[in-house]
Amino acid sequence: MTTPTQTEALAVLTELCELAPDVRLGQLLAHLGFLGEDQTGRSLWDIDDEQLLAVLYHHRAELAARTKPADAVAVGTRS
Repeated sequence: MTTPTQTEALAVLTELCELAPDVRLGQLLAHLGFLGEDQTGRSLWDIDDEQLLAVLYHHRAELAARTKPADAVAVGTRS
């Protein structure tokens, strides 16, 4: 049975895939492992679901911040 935290984490993972379509899923998972280790001091194997969810949200915020300036420039160039 999937917990609500796991369901939420999978939804955020889907958002990450949409924010970075050029990144393969394996690359994303490896990157999340590095981020999780950096943020928690624990390997991906040992991170609790709630901790992983926090890592996912943190990375989503970083990716969203990177895409906003490009979107603002694109919108600003329209007449």
